[in-house]
Amino acid sequence: MLRRGLTVFVGAILALLLSLGMALLPVPYVALGPGPTVNTLGSRDGHEIVTVTGTPTSKSKGHLNLTTVSVSPDLNLGNALVGWLDGTVAVVPREVVYPPGESRQQVNQENAQAFKDSQTSAETAALRELGFPVKVTVSKVAPGSPSTGKLAVGDILTSVDDTVVTSGAKLRALLATKQPTKVVKIGYQRGTTKGTASITLAKSDDDGRPLLKIETKDEQPHPFQVSFDLDKIGGPSAGLMFALAVIDKVKPEDLTGGKFIAGTGEIDDDGNVGAIGGIAQKMVAAKRAGATTFLVPADNCLEAVDAAPEGLELARVQTLDEALTALTEIRANRHPRGC
Repeated sequence: MLRRGLTVFVGAILALLLSLGMALLPVPYVALGPGPTVNTLGSRDGHEIVTVTGTPTSKSKGHLNLTTVSVSPDLNLGNALVGWLDGTVAVVPREVVYPPGESRQQVNQENAQAFKDSQTSAETAALRELGFPVKVTVSKVAPGSPSTGKLAVGDILTSVDDTVVTSGAKLRALLATKQPTKVVKIGYQRGTTKGTASITLAKSDDDGRPLLKIETKDEQPHPFQVSFDLDKIGGPSAGLMFALAVIDKVKPEDLTGGKFIAGTGEIDDDGNVGAIGGIAQKMVAAKRAGATTFLVPADNCLEAVDAAPEGLELARVQTLDEALTALTEIRANRHPRGC
């Protein structure tokens, strides 16, 4: 009996050690959880997150919080099992966050650059909303161009077939929808004079694209200075909240109405709000921080509805204008357009 009991005891110890060893085995997954959330209207470590100088500014009583996702990259089997059982954590294949062939350092550098780019786009979109849009200026008219005699260096291009031109990229995108040898109407401003030029598009010898055969440059007016002071955050998804913060500081009214609003969304120079990853984890972070409303990119709405924490109202936004409309509704104690 003593020998049998000893055998059982030793077997149990070995089984326990084997289980512990298996739990410590590394697995090719990462865990995504709720990350830090930061009020873009406030400060961190004694520094304003968004600073506007060179123009009068205002202070708001509420919050416009950007939200983030925390990444746990070095998972073992035990960590993964715990994550799978936690409803606020997503355990995903490692390549979702760290693509094959890219080191963790490379991915972090790319995310840091995307974060900086989001600040630039946020400033551009905010300036456009405040009445200081990008000016697309003609810098060169090529010899033999169909634009010769119709457009000149220094002209500001304002439209293509009555569709507003807001950037050089928008100009190229509008022209790409046209056919070579067809006539387009190009709106322009020359000094204080506004006009429209009818131009027959040329055809690229390389790929057949329609061309005006001009060169342009984007000129962004900077009537005041904007700076961002926030590190250890990566990716482009803070763009929307940064743009709203700039507008809130420049406009005299409190866009928040004293409410705690959080959100996420990539933004481009024209103010379009794009989808992001980790919406479920970001909403959990916002709710824990005290937010009552969450601004959701339109393309994330289906996922957000299924994962929204109880008591967190969702506001669907596809553009910066729609986000401002949602804030107007929230200030008036009305429900914004939801997902």
